[in-house]
Amino acid sequence: MKEPAREAQQVKQDVANAPDTQAPQKAGPLTLAQLVERARTSDLRVEEASAELRKFEALYKQARWAWFPKFEITVGMGGPIPEARNDGLGGPPTTKASLEGDLDFGKVGVTVFSNGNAVLPLYTFGKLSALEKAGAQGPILGAALRERVRDEVGFQAAQAYFSYQLARSGLQQMEDVSKRLEDAAEKIAALLKEESPQVSQVDTYKVRFFRQVVEARKADVIQGRALAMTAIGLLANAPPGEEVAVVEEDLPLEDEVQPPSLERALELAEQYRPELTAVAAGIVARESEVLIRERSYFPDFGLAGFYDFRFTTSATRQRSPFAYDPYNDRTAGIGLVMRGTFDIPIKDAQLDQARAELDKLRAQEKQIHAAIRLEVTKVHGELVAAWAKAKAFTDAEKSARRWVTSAFAAFDLGTGETRDLVDAFTAYAQVTGDRAKSWFDVRLGMAALSRVTGTPPALGE
Repeated sequence: MKEPAREAQQVKQDVANAPDTQAPQKAGPLTLAQLVERARTSDLRVEEASAELRKFEALYKQARWAWFPKFEITVGMGGPIPEARNDGLGGPPTTKASLEGDLDFGKVGVTVFSNGNAVLPLYTFGKLSALEKAGAQGPILGAALRERVRDEVGFQAAQAYFSYQLARSGLQQMEDVSKRLEDAAEKIAALLKEESPQVSQVDTYKVRFFRQVVEARKADVIQGRALAMTAIGLLANAPPGEEVAVVEEDLPLEDEVQPPSLERALELAEQYRPELTAVAAGIVARESEVLIRERSYFPDFGLAGFYDFRFTTSATRQRSPFAYDPYNDRTAGIGLVMRGTFDIPIKDAQLDQARAELDKLRAQEKQIHAAIRLEVTKVHGELVAAWAKAKAFTDAEKSARRWVTSAFAAFDLGTGETRDLVDAFTAYAQVTGDRAKSWFDVRLGMAALSRVTGTPPALGE
């Protein structure tokens, strides 16, 4: 019995001494898809577009409730009010203080009053329906604009991600070249000590020069990698002090992924580009505005109601319907009303302005269609060219690697010259950089094609 009691007491102490919160676990590195999704949801520009969408939704709600009567109510209280007494039937005053023209106010009092009116629209010749239809385009427009911002942010996230991968792989390749050059430099130094006719002091200068060039390029690559990581943190909307890590992957695609045809890309753009959705919604809203301006010449019919209540403590309430009573009044009414204005010249100008805005938006729609086709064609052409270059540079790098291996082996055996070794290293370094850049262009081109077609990037792109 004592042993379980001691265990229970120990558990109680452990719970009491335990911290309130556990230390947060460090998140793992982000993949491309995770980084793009995080940027599309948490970037500050996306938050701004989301707030704009909420504003459009509120405007639509306002348009849907435009029929709701506007109640105008006034409530007040004042004084002092002089005494006003009679028989309540509109007869003469019954007290001396009720007579006017002297300073005898009698027993003064206070007055309390309230009045109000409202109009419920019954028939507006379609103006209210057109207003609601125009307001319904607001959320569509806001969602399309937010999607456009998300596409741009997602593309920038992919650009930063691929820039980091390019800098990382480039740094690894430069370190490999530096190691090979270091081995060559040691071999040349050993041959110079042996006074071998295969090398000379000039060969030392050549290798040293090339090593310094590689080191200079390495500094640029390190700076580019740091800049890419900074951009990744900004796009991921990471709080200050939080480090955002991304996975390390090679830029060349593991699977054979061919870019879509130009016709397919244009078809996707016509279907998914948010700008086309936004301009279509804008045209519908402008058409509704034109309809409202055209129907503004007609009056609105509605059901109106009003009331007026007044009570004064120092005045007699008149019971005769023919007696005027500004102190004590109780009236209410309801009826059909017609309301309109006759500012015809102003209505004409407003209608012309609305039609001009509609024509302008239709012209912009044609321009957007043409601009999207041109943009898709340009990006698709760049992607196809980058794909061809990447394939060619990949094969060229394989040949350059064999060239370097053969030249280094020949130099090591004493059958090759330093010039051949340096030329091989130069060609290998150049084609390696070109290959990495070409695959960077391919991956970025695929992300750009997804952006210009309005489709989200596929997994792994």
